[in-house]
Amino acid sequence: MKVKCPTCQKDVEWGEKSPYRPFCSKRCQLIDLGEWAAEEHKVPGAPAPELSMDIEDIEALLSKQSQDFFK
Repeated sequence: MKVKCPTCQKDVEWGEKSPYRPFCSKRCQLIDLGEWAAEEHKVPGAPAPELSMDIEDIEALLSKQSQDFFK
C-alpha cells in the first residue's frame, strides 16, 4: 500500500522498508514534529481546563501517595 508523506506529499510504501512511515524521510518527520511543537497543528476539541495549584495542594497530593512512589 502507498500513502502520501504528510509533509512533502511524496509517495511512501507502507511497510518494513519505510522506517519513517508515514513520512518519506527523517527530515519530513522532524519538520512535522517541529510544527506540532510550535503549535501549528492542533487536535480539535475543547480547551483543557486551567489547573491552579499552590505548593500546599501539591504537598497534600504527594502525602497521599504510597511511600515507594518515587522509587
